[in-house]
Amino acid sequence: MLSVSAAVMGSLQFGYNTGVINAPQKIIEDFYSETWSRRFTKPISQPTLTALWSLSVAIFPVGGMIGSFSVGLFVNRFGRKNSMLGANILAVLSAVLMGFSQLAGSFEMLIVGRFIVGVFCGLCTGFVPMYVEEISPTSLRGALGTLHQLGVVLGILLAQILGIEWLLGGSSLWPLLLSFTVLPALLQCALLPFCPESPRYLFINCGQESEAHEVLVKLRGTEEVGEDLQEMREESQRMQRERSVSIPELLRSAQYRQPLIVAVLLQLSQQLSGINAVFYYSTGIFERAGVSQPVYATIGAGVVNTAFTVISLFVVERMGRRPLHLIGLMGMAVSAVFLTVAMVLTEKLSWMSYISIAAIFSFVAFFEIGPGPIPWFIVAELFSQGPRPSAIAVAGFSNWSANFLVGMCFQYVEQLCGPYVFIIFTVLLLGFFVFTYFKVPETKGRTFEEISAGFRRSGGADKYSAAEEFNTLHGEDPDL
Repeated sequence: MLSVSAAVMGSLQFGYNTGVINAPQKIIEDFYSETWSRRFTKPISQPTLTALWSLSVAIFPVGGMIGSFSVGLFVNRFGRKNSMLGANILAVLSAVLMGFSQLAGSFEMLIVGRFIVGVFCGLCTGFVPMYVEEISPTSLRGALGTLHQLGVVLGILLAQILGIEWLLGGSSLWPLLLSFTVLPALLQCALLPFCPESPRYLFINCGQESEAHEVLVKLRGTEEVGEDLQEMREESQRMQRERSVSIPELLRSAQYRQPLIVAVLLQLSQQLSGINAVFYYSTGIFERAGVSQPVYATIGAGVVNTAFTVISLFVVERMGRRPLHLIGLMGMAVSAVFLTVAMVLTEKLSWMSYISIAAIFSFVAFFEIGPGPIPWFIVAELFSQGPRPSAIAVAGFSNWSANFLVGMCFQYVEQLCGPYVFIIFTVLLLGFFVFTYFKVPETKGRTFEEISAGFRRSGGADKYSAAEEFNTLHGEDPDL
């Protein structure tokens, strides 16, 4: 728990920096306007202000794309733990830039700080799930993997609470709100030295079997770790034949094509679901829905977000990854329809504002049941040790690219489509539901080798569908 908690500090920072930009939007826009007027002795135009604000939001996932694509450069060279530790340099640097941006009268410092913290968070979305997956026993891999998402939603909730105007969201303290991310960075730096390195990294990448044995005894609390060591030994033998797989090799290889498509589309199902439209712009959405205190409604959404992540933590090992993801996607699609109807009718029927709140809360709840936590850790389950870093890098890049697309374009699409903007997300959610139903395998309770074998078998013959892989691995005839 110490090791997982220390790692998840990176997830907390990811969530915090995702949600922190929401509440002080108007105050930061006023800072942009005043800074522009002082420099150019004329007021800023509305299109320029909208573009600057959209850039402040969207530069974060741009950094995330770069960070996530760089994961493989660090984890195999420096190890999982040391990579997480070193990345905090970026978190501290970004906090300094954002914290002193108002004092320096520079919105460029704020934007650059958002970019740097985006690079840091992109690295974290690769480092944390990989480390947690590799130190977890098979029976708890899904539950502990969900803690990454719990860290994310706790970070979002913390940002929403601290963003209240009478706390740090006021006109004088908002730089402290943006630079608060330095505290969890320092806490992680204090905790990680007491945590072990990933035993899979020690055994498979470094060939240190005795050190891996010692770490496993610590992590499992028992001397009976022969089964884990045997699995690693077998994987190490395969690695000697398989070796590390670079990103170009991964993209060209037919062997990894099917799990890579599944991994990428699961990441896209998370980001193109519309959830970040809610996280980035929920305060404005609640205002247009007629909510009198939109900031508190946004915090309410954060509480729902956290509660349902905890629920997912307890049910993911019982129900499995695939059913929860399907339930989440369909629930979000239905919620998006209700939200659209409520926003269209708010001006005619004032009580529709309550339906808007309920629809957003439902949208967030279903997201945390499946599409929120599952894509992050299932990628690490779909690939063996050789291609895993590259696969996580490609999947993370896909996730952050979609994140950027939503963050940069949502305001403009909303201006064009009005209250019907969430119909676009409804269509996408239904498409991802169909893909998940036919193509995504169940990974609950299966070793990395069993999952890889399932893809190898299904890749060899079209008759093996994702739903049939589990039966195939357990000796049943897929033709029956």
